[in-house]
Amino acid sequence: MVQLHRVTERNIQLFKETRLRALQDSPSAFGSTYAREVAMSDETWRQRWAGGYVTAYLAHSADTACGIVGVYIDRDDNERAGLISMWVAPAARRKNVGRILVETTCDWAREKNARAIYLMVTSNNEAASAFYKRLGFKETGHSEPYPNDPTLIEYEMVLAL
Repeated sequence: MVQLHRVTERNIQLFKETRLRALQDSPSAFGSTYAREVAMSDETWRQRWAGGYVTAYLAHSADTACGIVGVYIDRDDNERAGLISMWVAPAARRKNVGRILVETTCDWAREKNARAIYLMVTSNNEAASAFYKRLGFKETGHSEPYPNDPTLIEYEMVLAL
């Protein structure tokens, strides 16, 4: 059974370890890099994920961290939420962990009165794109170059809440 925990100072170290695993497993799925984040101080991790404008969740199955996701409200448009840093460990994929993470972020965004949740998915991540489409996300038509690899494009997707 999967349990979700909001990231706080109490579990930030486990979140950090899981995020670094995610960056190694799926480097083109994130706007950051392993090299950049492994060099961040613990204080930066706390400020960014356990006390900043982003709310993050850590998924556990048994005693193993198996997924992460972040969500925030757009500072310029408080009816728009952003889903970021989504990752599910390979052993937990296709076991509803991703769906639970997305549903939790959507619930949080609704509580904050957001009317839509947006995300970006890279052009080489067909599995993630298909997953989000199964959950009801639609492509907006907006795209931009992926910052870590100019051969890739990021496509924006949205889900009305």
